[in-house]
Amino acid sequence: MYDFTYQKPASVADAVKLLGADPEAKALAGGMTLIPVLKQRLNKPSALVDLADAGLAGISVAGGTVRIGAMTTHATVANSADVKKAIPALAKLAGGIGDKEVRHRGTIGGSLANDDPTADYPAAVLALGATVETNKRSIKADDFFQGMFMTALEPGELITAVSFPVPEKAAYMKFPNPASRYALVGVFVAKGPAGVRVAVTGAGQNGVFRQKAMEAALGKSFSQAAIADIATPADELNSDIHAGAEYRAHLVGVMARRAVAAAG
Repeated sequence: MYDFTYQKPASVADAVKLLGADPEAKALAGGMTLIPVLKQRLNKPSALVDLADAGLAGISVAGGTVRIGAMTTHATVANSADVKKAIPALAKLAGGIGDKEVRHRGTIGGSLANDDPTADYPAAVLALGATVETNKRSIKADDFFQGMFMTALEPGELITAVSFPVPEKAAYMKFPNPASRYALVGVFVAKGPAGVRVAVTGAGQNGVFRQKAMEAALGKSFSQAAIADIATPADELNSDIHAGAEYRAHLVGVMARRAVAAAG
């Protein structure tokens, strides 16, 4: 690592002030991506602003909405009785992220701010039509994700919480990389007041995306048969050392049908 200063503000306002005063400073959530990057000397921040004490952790359920603070860990989401009752698919997703150590350190806000194209949470946020809350505004899921490792967040803007509408039914299925547990392909299917939404992670060249042909078919008949013949174009998908684009296209269909079956 390169040398840097370490700061641990006691509020969001203090964190924003510290980050705003130093353009080379970086916010630290769980550190699951940032710390390995620092170890490899691929980033050289002048300061780390640790958000652990900024009051951003916690889960609440009210008015048909599950609100999860940005610094809430994956393990907390996975083990939450409230989340299991309201959106069991979200709890299951959180319980399948990485390994035990990652789940106890990684946070939902950190994952979304990083927007790794193979991460799990983006699929849940997009499929459930969630709202990402920041210190400045509220951002709809369809507007938040803007490409691989790209979000709508502006300089000095921190995620404070994510609000998920409780769906009528939902499920998430993924084909994990056996080493990292990242999704080679993950599909989150949800049916709620806004209709059916299908989000795919791990496959798209521009990160998470909605499979709108499947959404339309499932809106008419929420069944595996309704999407059995719907293909995802391979030329829009990633091809790398882990899987080719054609294989990922096949997996989108398989995971989507499994998610529909699990959602009931």
